Amino acid sequence: MSRFTFTPEETCTILEEGPTQITALTSGLSDVQAAARPAPEAWSIVDVLAHLRSCADVWGNCIDQILAEEHPTIKAVNPRSWIKQTDYPSLGFRESFTAFSAQRAKLVTLLRSLSDEDWKRTATVTGAGKALERTLLFYARWLAGHERTHFRQIKKTGAAVRGD
Repeated sequence: MSRFTFTPEETCTILEEGPTQITALTSGLSDVQAAARPAPEAWSIVDVLAHLRSCADVWGNCIDQILAEEHPTIKAVNPRSWIKQTDYPSLGFRESFTAFSAQRAKLVTLLRSLSDEDWKRTATVTGAGKALERTLLFYARWLAGHERTHFRQIKKTGAAVRGD
C-alpha cells in the first residue's frame, strides 16, 4: 500500500503542476546557481532534477508496461542505479528541464486518457525482496508524491545558493 492516497485526478493535477512548481522555485537562478551544491554532500538543483527524471523514466516505464501487457511481471529498477545509465547529471538545468517538461506533458496526457479500469491494472514486481503486487495508480501516485518531497528540497537549495 502506498503512503500516498491521491485520487487519479489529484495525481494527474500534481504531476501536471510539477514543471510549473519547478519553474517558480528556480525563478531567477543562473545556470551556475542551479548547478551549485549548498554543501559538499548536498545535491544541487541540477542533481535533484536529474533524479526526478530518472524516477520518471523508471516509474513511467512501469506504467507503460502495465498498460501494454496483461498483468506483467516487472523487474524492479532503482532510479539511483538507472541514473548512472543516463547523461542527466551532466546536463545543464535548462536542457534537462525542457526534456523533463516534455516527458511530463506526455505522461499526463496518457494518464488523463485512462479509464477507471486502467488505473486498477496490476503487475507483479520482483527483484527487490518479496514479490509485490502494484497497480498503475500506485506508480502514478508514487511519482507525484515523491516529487513533492523534492520540491521542498529544491526550494531549500535555491534559497541556500541565492544566499537567502
